[in-house]
Amino acid sequence: MSAVTEEAASAPATVLAWDLPTRLAKWLLAALVGLAFASKYYGDVGLVWHQWNGLAILVVLVFRLLWGLVGGSTARFSAFLRGPGAALGYGLGLLRGRPAHYLGHNPLGGWMVIALLLVAAAQALTGLFTTDDIIVYAPMTAVASDETIARASALHQQIYPILLGLIALHVVANIAYSALGSDNLIAAMILGRKPAGRYVDPAPATPGSVALAIACLAVAVLVVFGGIALAGGNPFP
Repeated sequence: MSAVTEEAASAPATVLAWDLPTRLAKWLLAALVGLAFASKYYGDVGLVWHQWNGLAILVVLVFRLLWGLVGGSTARFSAFLRGPGAALGYGLGLLRGRPAHYLGHNPLGGWMVIALLLVAAAQALTGLFTTDDIIVYAPMTAVASDETIARASALHQQIYPILLGLIALHVVANIAYSALGSDNLIAAMILGRKPAGRYVDPAPATPGSVALAIACLAVAVLVVFGGIALAGGNPFP
């Protein structure tokens, strides 16, 4: 047996956990949220790049919503959204040091994903209506009432620390679980694979269609930019 064959035979077996579109959407959204901070405080005076950044976030969010309906097995909301009882049971098992192992998101992680998506969406949507009445005019300010703009601008500021808090909690939980648990969640979300074993959900995961992912992305772009245009706004800052 050759050295390469022996090395392959001794390597631990792994199974697919998350498909490529799911992983790309996650890391792209994380990068865009970070860039939103940078473009807000270090970008151009008119916050044009910040607005483009927000539009890109909305495209990724709409894509993730669509992919959560038609994507790979572990990407679908129906696969990882479980009731309060399941979340409580998983939390108790985690405290006892005997958590159930999930190939995709566990019950608590699944609800964290939904919370992050909802808060990120609220932050991006309120950003469409913000202005400083001098040089910064977001895509929907031309057709929104003064009351709507004022309320959206206030919410855009108020939601921001909530989003940061959720991101911090998500990062800490993933680092702790990866360091102390049996699954390296960070590596799995990068490489898409987990060690072969007994999981609550079926293993390996079934990947989604690449063609369908491209179609979902095209629809997401159309929904965001077309929706703003149809509502009378300016989709191109």
